[in-house]
Amino acid sequence: MNTEQFASMLEEKGIVLTAKQLEQYETYYKTLVEWNEKMNLTAITDKPEVYLKHFYDSISASFYFNFNNPIHLCDVGAGAGFPSIPIKIAFPHLHITIVDSLNKRIHFLDNLAKELQLENVRFIHDRAETFGQNKEHRETYDVVTARAVARMSVLSELCMPLVKVGGNFIAMKAAHANEELDSAKKAVTVLGGRIENIFSFTLPIEESERNIILVKKEKPTPKKYPRKPGTPNKTPIE
Repeated sequence: MNTEQFASMLEEKGIVLTAKQLEQYETYYKTLVEWNEKMNLTAITDKPEVYLKHFYDSISASFYFNFNNPIHLCDVGAGAGFPSIPIKIAFPHLHITIVDSLNKRIHFLDNLAKELQLENVRFIHDRAETFGQNKEHRETYDVVTARAVARMSVLSELCMPLVKVGGNFIAMKAAHANEELDSAKKAVTVLGGRIENIFSFTLPIEESERNIILVKKEKPTPKKYPRKPGTPNKTPIE
């Protein structure tokens, strides 16, 4: 996917990028590749692939959820900033918080935000399990996103405690999402959520399957969740 295809395919979805925004994606790409030489941020460094598999794929959440409202979004385990930073560039009014367990990735994101001149972003070094028990952040976010971080039952425990009642958790998955959902239904319910919708689509050019799972938070998450670091992965709610 070249930059012209990227812009035109987003325009087809109603997202019209300015010259400044296109420049920001270009800076993002260059900064990502430059830092990737010093630390492992991504296995994908080929420009057309970064634009397709990182930028376009991240923004695809906005095809199924309205980001035009004033939203406080938390991105769990975003790594090099996916999906929240590409979404933030496309929707500059958003307030973004990224939590990641690796401090050097936070260092990269701090630098990236300066390069892109982003406002209303903050990056926090923490485990999702302890972050979800932090009263300052627990059940305060309109939207929580996660992209391919863990299987759905585990992911729900890491993300749902951060979503305010009435808010949404958006899980971005590749293939086999329905299989994951079958074993995650109990976890979603226990944590106060309801699976509102599952959107399946094909990533253009590559023609690979993608799934976006939209979970509505209907009641508060029980205080014991998330459990101690490592526990959700070892013994998922099932």
